[in-house]
Amino acid sequence: MSFSQLMLPEPLVRAVTELGYETASPIQAAAIPKLLAGEDVLGQAQTGTGKTAAFALPLLARLDPAQNDPQILVLAPTRELAIQVAEAFQAYARYMPAFHVLPLYGGQSYTNQLKSLKRGSQVIVGTPGRILDHLDRGTLKLDKLRAIVLDEADEMLRMGFIDDVQTIMDATPAGRQVAMFSATMPAPIRAIAQKHLTNAEEIKIASKTSTVERIEQRFVLLDANQKLDALTRVLEGEEYDASIVFVRTKSATEEIAEKLGARGYAVACLNGDMNQAHREQTIRRMKASQLDIIVATDVAARGLDVERISLVVNYDIPYDSEAYVHRIGRTGRAGREGKAILFVSPRERRLLRTIEYATKQPIEQMNLPTGQVIEQKRIESFRAQLAQTIETQNLSFFTDLINDWRDKLETSDAELAAALLYLAQKDQPLNVANKFPELRQPHARAERNDRPGDRRDRPERSFGDRPSGDRPERGPRQRRELQGDYNTYRIEVGKEHGVRAGDIVGAIANEANIDSQFIGNIKLFDHFSTVELPANIPNEIFQHLKKVYVRKQKLNITVDTGAAPAGERRSGPGPRPGAAPRAPRKPRE
Repeated sequence: MSFSQLMLPEPLVRAVTELGYETASPIQAAAIPKLLAGEDVLGQAQTGTGKTAAFALPLLARLDPAQNDPQILVLAPTRELAIQVAEAFQAYARYMPAFHVLPLYGGQSYTNQLKSLKRGSQVIVGTPGRILDHLDRGTLKLDKLRAIVLDEADEMLRMGFIDDVQTIMDATPAGRQVAMFSATMPAPIRAIAQKHLTNAEEIKIASKTSTVERIEQRFVLLDANQKLDALTRVLEGEEYDASIVFVRTKSATEEIAEKLGARGYAVACLNGDMNQAHREQTIRRMKASQLDIIVATDVAARGLDVERISLVVNYDIPYDSEAYVHRIGRTGRAGREGKAILFVSPRERRLLRTIEYATKQPIEQMNLPTGQVIEQKRIESFRAQLAQTIETQNLSFFTDLINDWRDKLETSDAELAAALLYLAQKDQPLNVANKFPELRQPHARAERNDRPGDRRDRPERSFGDRPSGDRPERGPRQRRELQGDYNTYRIEVGKEHGVRAGDIVGAIANEANIDSQFIGNIKLFDHFSTVELPANIPNEIFQHLKKVYVRKQKLNITVDTGAAPAGERRSGPGPRPGAAPRAPRKPRE
């Protein structure tokens, strides 16, 4: 089903068409008509199935452009998802005049957020902690709210935000439209749905995404301004017959193709502005080896089948996993091996994890080819051309010239050959090792959250490392068996400060870049708490954690000695008061 068939307004259809969307995904086809009709929706679908467009497009269609107060509120579990959703709203509304969307999340300056709120935005996308902060301060008004969306509700439950979500939902006006999307439906999520959704029909979509096993998938972590340099290195250093480079916009296809052409590549672009005859001519040229690289958008590359393509470069990371699968499916054709490389900026790492989870395959990080590698590749390529020329061409005329020039220039064969080689390689110099400095790796750790429970930048992990099940949002944390050496640490925040175990997990996971599954047992006391962490935490991270705040209290983390303040009892075993710090604990059998 096309988006125009879904009765969306023309500006929205025009926008999604330019973004490369051809047909609606199953969750979009099912949810958009209901949300357009003003109904509540409970959607169960895996990440990467197009949920953002499923709620953003119909809610934008119902927006009142004359009203500059918040009309739509989207709650997202992490900073990255909030940014991603806000960017999607902005992209879909590109032809809607006077539209404003505002992302709100921890780590941003309150001053800047307050200024943006005063200017007015029709759509607010935020993490529960920061949204609740603004509600408590009275800086965010929801009295004119028309719709609220809970995106990845089960993830918010897993991260301990469910109480904040309940509080925010209770603060929204009666009669507002509600859309809730979740990959799973644990009991607490269904309880929220039963309380806040009215006559909602559940939409359940099974993900069918899979990737071609024979395709080698890798990613490069870099800053956005390093992409062109990185692309040049990849095209120089990787072995491939032909390549397709995917970007998001039509203008980018032309810009990058022009820059690659200026560097000597046989390249052309494919985008939605090209007529069918031009498109077919470009594809014929690639099949005939007249082109080696095509720079394309998703929509322009649909149905592209060229056996020569052995390398796909995702210059711009796709917004959903379905698009990624279509992209990399352009290689590995006819039983051949293929390679796919993905450029990822630090703020896009969540999209990378989404793709890994949906495709059920890990994507390995790679290093860009060094100057030495590129130099050696150029030398080998030039040598191969020489060998082919010697074998296939009649060189008698040139041999006579060489003999004549050697005598007239009074030089040796080696010097003459070196001079000719120098002239032949000027357009693509062979001696380039020192002209390719190493690209600076971006610093991927996020800044500190203003609200510690508002976890944003989760650490990297491959598919299969996700903890199974949902962590309870209330009550004591279940003891788990830990592998490796662990220490028990003391932090100076406790029950009297209103701290919860989820607050501590969120702060430490975010600041120390430790996956929550490697954070051990937490015990809450009146004035302090203890937490089990790996014993090999680097000193700079340990010192940083000392300065982190949870519930407005500095952690001031130290190795736990077992001592308790006067009048406060410890529960459970521990070293006697004043004992030396415990040695790292051995793995449990």
